[in-house]
Amino acid sequence: MDKSLSHVESLLGSFCLTTMRQCLAEVADLARRQDWDYPRFLEELCEREWQVRHERRIQRLLKQSALPEGKTLACLDPDKLAAPVRRQMDVLLEGGFVEKHVNVLAFGLPGRGKTHFLCAIARELILRHQISVWFTPAFKLVQHLLQAKENLRLPEALKRLDRFDLIIIDDIGYVQHDRSEMEVLFNFFAERYERGSLMITSNLPFSRWEKIFHDPMTAMAAIDRLVHHSVILEFAGDSQRMPVQKK
Repeated sequence: MDKSLSHVESLLGSFCLTTMRQCLAEVADLARRQDWDYPRFLEELCEREWQVRHERRIQRLLKQSALPEGKTLACLDPDKLAAPVRRQMDVLLEGGFVEKHVNVLAFGLPGRGKTHFLCAIARELILRHQISVWFTPAFKLVQHLLQAKENLRLPEALKRLDRFDLIIIDDIGYVQHDRSEMEVLFNFFAERYERGSLMITSNLPFSRWEKIFHDPMTAMAAIDRLVHHSVILEFAGDSQRMPVQKK
């Protein structure tokens, strides 16, 4: 490597352009052989740096999302989804609902594919649009917020959740709260309202959400915030977990 190239390599390292520094000699040799001008040479270096950083960001977003393994679009059978749900799929994959802080609420009995569908959409949003996602079962979210409240750090905990563009709350219908748990969950919905998107799965229709909140007024207020800007999906049909009977 000539002296000037070595100096450029050193400068790239000082600017934390690691990939550009590592591939500088290779790209310089390629540029000489193919008679590139300086803009084309610089473009190639920048593209390689961008590609590596892009892939690292995707992997970081996937890791922090805590999405369940295997619940991907490739493993989703569209034929098992109701027609209205299938029609929403392409729209949701565009990701515009996240930018507009719209919620996606999925209802249906257990085993109907609610969680798989939402997780598959969320994973694609990470891959296609680099949207930051966090998946959590409802009971874990409540435990997390309740512990923060007991430590007098609930506002900080709620603010930290703002860094996620999209939060998936799974199986909210299985959570039956006492008053303190109900309050932190409602606080979360109120804080998130019109500030960030939620995806929620529930085996209980809204008409039975008093079972979750143990208070009609609180249930109504929570529902009002969730449905104001929302897409509601109904998952019907047979359970996708049941084995197919052989004839």
